[in-house]
Amino acid sequence: MKFLTTIILTALLSIAACLYLPWWIIAIVAFIVALAIPQKPIVSFAAGFIALFAGWGLLAWYISNNNQHLLAHKVSLLILKTDSPFMLILATALIGALVAGFGALSGSYLRKV
Repeated sequence: MKFLTTIILTALLSIAACLYLPWWIIAIVAFIVALAIPQKPIVSFAAGFIALFAGWGLLAWYISNNNQHLLAHKVSLLILKTDSPFMLILATALIGALVAGFGALSGSYLRKV
């Protein structure tokens, strides 16, 4: 139950914070949530990872889908050297997930100390 609560809380707070603050605020949000809800370090990492992978992935897909993937086609050609908006969305979600996962892991380790 704590795992699901952590995922939902991290995802919602991160997406809300990203509306007004820089993108890296997701690490701080995941850190604070992991500090507040006691879990094992690997579980905290997984919760932060899953929360932002799903949150940023769905948000990136929603934004890209609303403009018929016009920008995603062009950016994927520049960055990935292939015309694949799906791979760009996947890369975006993976970067956000790793940042949040390591933020949550840091919070969990600090709680142990």
